[in-house]
Amino acid sequence: MTALGFFWKAAWAFVLGYAISAMIQTFVPRGRLAPYLGDPDARSVSLATIFGAASSSCSFAALSAARALVLKGAHFVAAVAFMFASTNLVIELGILIVIFLGWEFLAAELVGGLVLIVISSLLIRLTYPESWLDRARRRVEKMDPGEDDDFDWRERIRSREGWYRVGHQFINEWKMVWEEILIGFTIAGFMAVLVPPAVWEAIFLVDGHSDLPEWLVVLENAMVAPFVAAATFIGSMGNIPLATVLNTHGVLFAGIMAFIYSDLMVPPLVLINARYYGWRPALYIAGIMWVSIVLTALIVHYAFAALGVTPESRRVVEDVVHFSVDYTFYLNLAFAGLAGVLIWMNRRHLAHAEGGMDHDMAGDSKIKTFAARLAATILALGLLLRLAMMATS
Repeated sequence: MTALGFFWKAAWAFVLGYAISAMIQTFVPRGRLAPYLGDPDARSVSLATIFGAASSSCSFAALSAARALVLKGAHFVAAVAFMFASTNLVIELGILIVIFLGWEFLAAELVGGLVLIVISSLLIRLTYPESWLDRARRRVEKMDPGEDDDFDWRERIRSREGWYRVGHQFINEWKMVWEEILIGFTIAGFMAVLVPPAVWEAIFLVDGHSDLPEWLVVLENAMVAPFVAAATFIGSMGNIPLATVLNTHGVLFAGIMAFIYSDLMVPPLVLINARYYGWRPALYIAGIMWVSIVLTALIVHYAFAALGVTPESRRVVEDVVHFSVDYTFYLNLAFAGLAGVLIWMNRRHLAHAEGGMDHDMAGDSKIKTFAARLAATILALGLLLRLAMMATS
């Protein structure tokens, strides 16, 4: 019921976020931007950040799009900036963070996302292994699928077929993320109910460690959180309910933000980067991300403390996942209608047999699909048991 409560609270936000993302994905031509991302300078990084923020929040789609940019001539500095922006600065993620954690965490996500990009860009420029990444680019060129993403957006946005594409892209977005979201929210439900507080206290040195200096505990939280995120194997938006669980159990601000920033470091994503670029570039990118995440979490933690806006009260899971006839109920009802319209638009697109816009689904696996179906079965059985108990009480 806790996991279902997570879904209930976030349902309308998912529809809104992915509807906006679908429009951006449909009407913004990626191919015309890539030629401007070829240098490791402020202009390329800024454009990559803007484009990433206007892209899908799906971690797998972020990696696929970054590979496409590298293929079209983008520098790796710009590609990493794009990946961080597309997983930290997108609107659907921001809505979810406000719902589950509050505005302070959204502010930290936005500020931290920009700091992440600046730090990672500087680190790559200082340590750039040119021979490794040149070989990685040649490897990507050999894998070129010959895709073309160049079109007249003005013509497309005025056409009925263009808007049918929005519905099709909305469905594609869901195809990419539904497994991660389902698994992540279910795991978050189990962790909220079954994992004793003592486990989180031991991992993040929460309580009982008053003999340690505060700065050391903050540093430990920031350094350990990315590995906890990696251990969940959940990227994208599925880790926000997990962050809520950490917040409930008193994990420090630096640890929670480092956990949220780390959705690109889960093992399946590192494996995909290795498939694209080779193992050395993939581990190099992961290392750059880890160092950038730790530094960013520390900067955000102390900056917010200096401004006096560090979240002080813990938003407990029980307060987030309750069911009632409130604004969430009416928003879910309204956006269910919008989802129905978008599904109809997708069917019209398929009926017209227009060219597909499916993303590279390199992140798909039989194990993940099995885990998602198992999660759905567990939630269905749990709901049936709950209804049965209510009927007999």
